[in-house]
Amino acid sequence: MTTLSPARTRLALLALALGGFGIGATEFVAMGLLPDIARDLLPTQFAASPENALAQTGIMVSAYAAGVVVGAPTIAALAARFPHRGLLVALALAFTLGTIASALAPTFELVVVARFVAGLPHGAYFGVAALVAAKLMGPGNRGRGVAFVLSGLTIANVIGVPLITLLGQTAGWRVAYLAVAAIFAATLVAIVVFVPASPGDPAATFRRELKVFRRIGVWFALLTGAIGFGGFFAVYSYIAPLATEVTKIPAGSVPFALAAMGIGMTAGNFLGGRLADRGAVRGIFVCFAAFAVSLTLLALTAFTIVGLFAGLLLVGASAAALSPVIQTRLMDVAGDSQTLAAAINHSSLNIGNSLGAYLGGVVIAGGLGFVAPTWVGLLLCVPGVLFAIAGALVSRYALTVTGSLRRPVSEETGVTPIGG
Repeated sequence: MTTLSPARTRLALLALALGGFGIGATEFVAMGLLPDIARDLLPTQFAASPENALAQTGIMVSAYAAGVVVGAPTIAALAARFPHRGLLVALALAFTLGTIASALAPTFELVVVARFVAGLPHGAYFGVAALVAAKLMGPGNRGRGVAFVLSGLTIANVIGVPLITLLGQTAGWRVAYLAVAAIFAATLVAIVVFVPASPGDPAATFRRELKVFRRIGVWFALLTGAIGFGGFFAVYSYIAPLATEVTKIPAGSVPFALAAMGIGMTAGNFLGGRLADRGAVRGIFVCFAAFAVSLTLLALTAFTIVGLFAGLLLVGASAAALSPVIQTRLMDVAGDSQTLAAAINHSSLNIGNSLGAYLGGVVIAGGLGFVAPTWVGLLLCVPGVLFAIAGALVSRYALTVTGSLRRPVSEETGVTPIGG
């Protein structure tokens, strides 16, 4: 990658973050519009039982997450050798078309399919963009580079998701998705104009990239995100009914609740980037502790306006801090498969997305109320922490897949130290 002026570097980073902004909008705008979508696409079910209709509409969230899970490792492994800028352009185009299809699909079933397709480029975009950002930021700032790309997603939750939710509530949810498609189209143009040419890895092959899955430390990092992060989506997927049915604020105030969580996510993302650069393993445990406390606070105080907004702010901050920390941890233990490692983090987090949205819908449909998904999130923290502990032990003692013992390795890099 050629050396850029500071101004050009900032513009390139902003172009990458704009894609993250669009991804944040397309992934999370359904949360605030869930009642509107259910009322439009499932009118009979909504009239008979709003709770069951909302739970069924949550499948849209799970479908997008499933697309991420499938697309991230597949696209990243197949495309690791391709030039990064051209790959980012192709992914931005795929986002644009998939989001337009989501807006125009006439039936609930086709909307679900469109959401799956729209999720396919998600992980690969973040993975490649993170690698480009890390090069732009320079040595020693990898975690901050990852956080900068992810900042687009978190800022979307402060500005984009609330505004697009308001647009969807007034003009219709389909118009909201068309607005998101316009963001992706702008991202495509910005990448072409501002992001410098960056070669892929010419030695990368599909088989070599997939070797990352032979590393047990990678699996524990993935499970940490997939299970532990599910608690965030159990809450986020049902913010609208939590706010209107438990806190009893009007539907027009839901965008402000989304903005509160988005502000927390933005702050937490940058904090997570700093924690990652200081030690990813330690950062994971710090973030999980804060996450558990935040979920408990929200569950106990959501019936008040102050409790709702403070709880959402803290849940957003602690959950968002986990993302760059876990992504950096994956890159530490992935060896040569850096493109795939950077992408599959989003597969694991979106397994959590799907799992959290599903389990949240189950407890709601079971009559346990709209606070119940918060307790589901707290329970999911337990296996998340256990997997993180297991991963730390693997790095410390260098356990092989068969369980034999190697020399100790660096806790943060997974590389055997000289003389270790």
